[in-house]
Amino acid sequence: GDGPAGSSRETPRRFSREQLFILISAASMNLGSMMAYSILGPFFPKEAENKGASNTMIGVIFGCYALFEFLASLVFGKYLVYIGAKFMFIAGMFISGGVTIIFGVMDQLPDGPIFIAMSFLVRVIDAIGFGAAITASSSILTKAFPNNVATVLGSLEVFSGLGLVVGPPLGGFLYQSFGYEVPFISLGCVVLLVIPLNIYILPSYESEPSEHSFWKLATLPKVGLIAFILISVSSCFGFLDPILSLFVLGKFNLPAGYVGLVFLGLALPYAISSPLFGLLSDKMPRLRKWLLVFGNLITAVCFMLLGPAPVLHIKSQMWLLVLILVVNGVAAGMSIIPTFPEVLSCAYENGFEEGLSTLGLVSGLTSAMWSVGAFIGPMLGGFLYEKIGFEWAAAVQGLWPLTSGLAMGLFYLREDSRRRSKPQSIMDTEEEKAALLPCGV
Repeated sequence: GDGPAGSSRETPRRFSREQLFILISAASMNLGSMMAYSILGPFFPKEAENKGASNTMIGVIFGCYALFEFLASLVFGKYLVYIGAKFMFIAGMFISGGVTIIFGVMDQLPDGPIFIAMSFLVRVIDAIGFGAAITASSSILTKAFPNNVATVLGSLEVFSGLGLVVGPPLGGFLYQSFGYEVPFISLGCVVLLVIPLNIYILPSYESEPSEHSFWKLATLPKVGLIAFILISVSSCFGFLDPILSLFVLGKFNLPAGYVGLVFLGLALPYAISSPLFGLLSDKMPRLRKWLLVFGNLITAVCFMLLGPAPVLHIKSQMWLLVLILVVNGVAAGMSIIPTFPEVLSCAYENGFEEGLSTLGLVSGLTSAMWSVGAFIGPMLGGFLYEKIGFEWAAAVQGLWPLTSGLAMGLFYLREDSRRRSKPQSIMDTEEEKAALLPCGV
């Protein structure tokens, strides 16, 4: 349109000062939070084993983070407009930085139940803080960049991926050089130090509460399938957290510092490919569905080859493991980046009003579904690793993205066939009506 409504939807060629500040705030949160999340991977499982925790219990410690992030995302998404997006963002970062420092003194606790119980407690509080920050961040970004949601979210995944890239090797080398405390305390301080900057530069948004609910959004068929996609992909990420380092240490006898580098094979390709898939999702919205489908199917193949599965009779080698992680990282970008704009588009098509309230619902729902998979993945990974070994466990895990990819593909094929048949049905109906009318009419 030529009026104000039409001009407001035009994409500006340059970022405004407010948009630039929002990008800086979100980037700092993504980087710091992902580093804090991933820094445990190379050395905490071994440390927890020495403290008396079984492999299954280690998986539960990793998984409880996602369970409480799931609950926090649902609550914070619902009440975002009441709490305020900026306050929720700042409070979440403060909690996350503080408990990361507390995690650094956990090695001083007695072995056994006390250490395990405190590990649970600290991870739960950290999950609540992260749930608040990520829900607020996604809502603010979508509000500030309504026409480039996937591009912006995909670009910021560079910082999430960078956090996943830097966290494991940095944590491994700091642990190897200075001991258990230094990685957590130094990283927690970095997260706390960026809070004053975010207080100053992050704008405040206000919105009216929505009449719609999480239940109405989640029960939309397409949204339900996309939620299944998120659960399957995040469970694959979470599956590797507690056991990949144990497998590499046992199979290839690498020192802890080098184990962290193996995680680069997954995180670095994801970080590099995410902006590309975000741009494709915004420029060619019809491509999103096939990114979702093929991303999951490729992930399923990767998990069959990760061990590799004994039925394939392929020898496990370090170069093959890293190569499969690289391909899996690209496939993860294909699967994850289009989910938010797809859910948001589906919500608008089904009568949800545009505004911060709906953005909070979509952000909370996508974060919650990601957390469900991140809860199931480590628990299932730790249990299967203990019972059947890494090779078979990875193959079983690959059934998740295989099922979700096929289900999503069938849904889209059915949706496309309905759209093609609809115009023909309308034309046939109009011809029938014309035949029944008198000649003079």
